[in-house]
Amino acid sequence: MIEATDIEQMSVEDRLRTMELLWASLTCAPEAVPSPSWHETALQERLAKIHRGEGRFLTLDELRSTLEDDAR
Repeated sequence: MIEATDIEQMSVEDRLRTMELLWASLTCAPEAVPSPSWHETALQERLAKIHRGEGRFLTLDELRSTLEDDAR
């Protein structure tokens, strides 16, 4: 088992590569990764909003701008 101290001793490059490997291993069997129940509720609420014509879609640039404004 890997301990937190083992990870802390790794270089940033090694930690990023490890995260990529972990993510790749999880995406090989997405059905094995449980999704919190609130995800389904949030998705249904967003779909309903779209169907009512109330959904708002942002470009990547708009999203970045919004996030930058919120960070200030």
